[in-house]
Amino acid sequence: MGAGPLPADISELMVDIETPDGKTLTIDDPALIEMLRSEVDEKHQLTLMRSHRAMTDCRPVSIFSLQSARQLSEETETPIDKRRFRANVYLDLASDNGFGENELVGRSLKIGPKVIVRVLERDPRCAIITLDPDTSERTPAVLKKVAQAHEGTAGVYGAVIVEGMLHKGDSVELLD
Repeated sequence: MGAGPLPADISELMVDIETPDGKTLTIDDPALIEMLRSEVDEKHQLTLMRSHRAMTDCRPVSIFSLQSARQLSEETETPIDKRRFRANVYLDLASDNGFGENELVGRSLKIGPKVIVRVLERDPRCAIITLDPDTSERTPAVLKKVAQAHEGTAGVYGAVIVEGMLHKGDSVELLD
């Protein structure tokens, strides 16, 4: 198809940094570079790069529903923290059933006022989902259940079609 992502406006990519003492500085504030440089040996250079594009991969985006975490928790009789699945976007779906995000494959989502993601495929999982995000304790039953009951997948991957910033609580609209 040859389609690529539509880049975000530069104003949407500006980043503010909150310092340990609670000050908020823009990414290009000279005070930020001086603060960072204060802890670096003088023989090393420190610069901040600026790009007119987001400096993150635009593909793939991982999407995982809260309902899938809840269902896996019930299936394994283990508390499941959604962070095990390292998603970029966590959805709270209208249905109580887990794995509803599988129905999004082949469809497009509008997230927030601008971002459009095309859902491409189910997300095949590896052993990292067995790790508790706080303790690193392994729970092999999580991967075993995903492998046996969910064809080894949990969540979906998507490609960004229109870039922009996402915020917690943004609306999600099914486009097709």
